[in-house]
Amino acid sequence: MSVKLYRGDLPADFNPGSSVAIDTETLGLKPARDKLCLVQLSSGDGNAVLVQIDRATNHAPNLKALLADPKVLKIFHFARFDVAVLKHYLGVDTAPLFCTKIASKLVRTYTDRHGLKELVRELLGIELNKLQQSSDWGAHSLTDAQKSYAAEDVVYLHELKSRLQQMLEREGRTELAQCCFDFVPTRAALDLLGWPEEDVFAH
Repeated sequence: MSVKLYRGDLPADFNPGSSVAIDTETLGLKPARDKLCLVQLSSGDGNAVLVQIDRATNHAPNLKALLADPKVLKIFHFARFDVAVLKHYLGVDTAPLFCTKIASKLVRTYTDRHGLKELVRELLGIELNKLQQSSDWGAHSLTDAQKSYAAEDVVYLHELKSRLQQMLEREGRTELAQCCFDFVPTRAALDLLGWPEEDVFAH
């Protein structure tokens, strides 16, 4: 696996094709409070590109153009969080998207374990190392362990999407899943505006 690190933005010649796997690393789990530090991307070739976000400018025009490109499908695991963070710190609406966590919840109803580690283990037979999950992503220089962890969060998403799509089709839930994916930006906007837990559809 090749891992390339860039500071501030993607290189202008980065071209993932029709789909790109994306994840983010922040200083915590509250999108409106905790700073965006890193954006990881993979075109599905087993390699990863990491972009350290320049918090002083947050321009990243190449990255933002990719996130908003309607011709490129963005694959996430727990898109709700990543889409909210990217909106808050980069001011970009990320679409279209596929969320492996949502897909898992719609088809793996035989379990309540829908984390990336569990999905990769069951569907791909690979054990992920999550030791760096709570490390300091705001550090100026990332360790090799952090880079490897960050890369592993995206390099398997294309294959997971393929497996989960097959399961969605088998269970007749592809259309339902797409409706959920389309709603993610709205769900993220509710999170940012102060409705992270309240169900606005409840009585």
